[in-house]
Amino acid sequence: MISLVIHGAPGTTQGAQTALSFCQAALAAGHQIYRLFFYEDGVHNAHALAVWPQDERDLHADWAALIRANKLDAVVCVASALKRGVLNDEEASRYEKPAASLDAGFDISGLGQWVDACLHSDRVVSFGV
Repeated sequence: MISLVIHGAPGTTQGAQTALSFCQAALAAGHQIYRLFFYEDGVHNAHALAVWPQDERDLHADWAALIRANKLDAVVCVASALKRGVLNDEEASRYEKPAASLDAGFDISGLGQWVDACLHSDRVVSFGV
């Protein structure tokens, strides 16, 4: 069982791209992914409202497709998400914001989910620090 923590935002660091490639390779090799945890600027990978230029890779779309196709547990840190405007319907309503921006394939939760992932994984890999 492997868990990944992704700190890097798409388009600003190589961490998000490297994490995605690692995850794809691990799954192709038959490994199980326990959890993906998007932390700090990594929460931008779950931002459903970002629009990428046609000549750039849309990492959000790639992450979303991988998560859906493999039914992966993808958690976005709530504190990091709130500071960066990545909100689900509940948080958007709570803070009286006009729209949610979190992709439906991701869940918002706290650091307890990351601690749980560390306890239940044989390997923990960090990207984009």
